[in-house]
Amino acid sequence: MERKIFITSDGSSSIFLPELKETYHSKHGAIQEAYHVFINNGLDQFADHAIINILEIGFGTGLNCFITYLESKRRNLKVKYDGVEAYPLEAEDISQLNYVQELKATNESKVFQKLHSISWGDSHKLTDEFYLIKRKQFFTDIEDKNRFDLIYFDAFGANVQPELWTVEIFEVMYNSLKNKGVLVTYSAKGSVRRAMQQVGFKVERLPGPPGKREMLRGIKNG
Repeated sequence: MERKIFITSDGSSSIFLPELKETYHSKHGAIQEAYHVFINNGLDQFADHAIINILEIGFGTGLNCFITYLESKRRNLKVKYDGVEAYPLEAEDISQLNYVQELKATNESKVFQKLHSISWGDSHKLTDEFYLIKRKQFFTDIEDKNRFDLIYFDAFGANVQPELWTVEIFEVMYNSLKNKGVLVTYSAKGSVRRAMQQVGFKVERLPGPPGKREMLRGIKNG
């Protein structure tokens, strides 16, 4: 599938898929979106934790993972991170991403390169406090139970791939979370909110990132 690199409104890069007419990140700002949705409304919910288990649905460019790594260092937080991706990016695409520069993290450029170069399916120790497993699988094949504190749900949009935003998918997500676990997503569609509620999530509508009025956060009650 053809991929085109472009620069979003905050200066950070993203990828456009002409065939799907879909982008990997918001055109209004890739880094802004990642911080707003996944850090400010996700990771910040676990400020009192010393260790956190995170599942990312849609590893993609590695932006969410890299920002989480940077934040974990700043917060002295130990992270075990699972990134699920069915269609990994090519090295040529990754080399054109400017996240290290835009995040002013040139001293961590080797970590960004490593999180893309390490093997899939194995646990890797990026640092003493950050462990990463990249899982090449379809979301429907996830079988984890009561394992994660936080899910970054960053799949392609429901308008493009509605099969990724169904009751069946969110049941998989719900089952993989620990009690009181949190799922955050940039989506605010009514059908997505209802699917989350149907499987048991307590769903909150929150102000969205630049370019979006709202986003959703679900909490596991069971």
